Amino acid sequence: MNKKMTITSIKKAKGLKPLVMITAYDALFAKLLEPSIDMILVGDSLNMSFAGKVDTLSATLDQMIYHTNAVCQGAKNSFVVCDMPFGTYTTKKQALNNAMRIFQETNADSVKIEGGSDKAEIIEHLVSNGIAVCGHIGLLPQSVRGEGGYKIKGKTQEEKESLVEDAKAVETSGAFCMVIEGVKADVAKEVAQSVQVPVIGIGAGKDVDGQVLVFSDMLGLFEDFTPKFVKKYIDGASLVKDALSSYAQEVRTKKFPKEEHTY
Repeated sequence: MNKKMTITSIKKAKGLKPLVMITAYDALFAKLLEPSIDMILVGDSLNMSFAGKVDTLSATLDQMIYHTNAVCQGAKNSFVVCDMPFGTYTTKKQALNNAMRIFQETNADSVKIEGGSDKAEIIEHLVSNGIAVCGHIGLLPQSVRGEGGYKIKGKTQEEKESLVEDAKAVETSGAFCMVIEGVKADVAKEVAQSVQVPVIGIGAGKDVDGQVLVFSDMLGLFEDFTPKFVKKYIDGASLVKDALSSYAQEVRTKKFPKEEHTY
């Protein structure tokens, strides 16, 4: 069994070893994922991957608490980060009340919130009240409607400077690490080098401090579309379909159940 990561060991990993983060939403997959990873993110992406929604905005705090409890139950030796969903951290008071609910009602080790300099005061407020915070800069899925789509960041000098400023603000506010999403690789590298805490990439190249993927993407279970940054390590959807086809065929021909499956 791997030793559970802590905020201290996560911060110390910067420059020494890339951190491996993956999403999970239930106990079954969390248990399967745990031996290979450093951190599990209970992402609001669950509403896209499993609820069929077009974006993450409909995820609720109750949903996130429910799924975080399931993940914590299945992966008791993992460092678990719970996404704070859209609309749950618009003010310092609201953010603290909702983050406290997560900490009181689950065994999550941290919360994650989207935003850079604009969320610095909220991050600082949470940290000062005992809430560990993972930041999230770059492409912000919760802002997709306001920005009119998923837009890659870091294409201009102004965007690069803004991203570096965001990263430094998130670090100064007390976040122990941050996710950087959908950012040009050369810019993401500069951002990671500009701060002392780990910067974990998704669609941000290899020159950061770790990577995170949605587990259903990397296992090839989600078929609707495949983002450029996703590598499918197995064709999970085809494997599941083949297994189900075999099961159905055996049921229909009465090859299943056999004697060894019968009481």
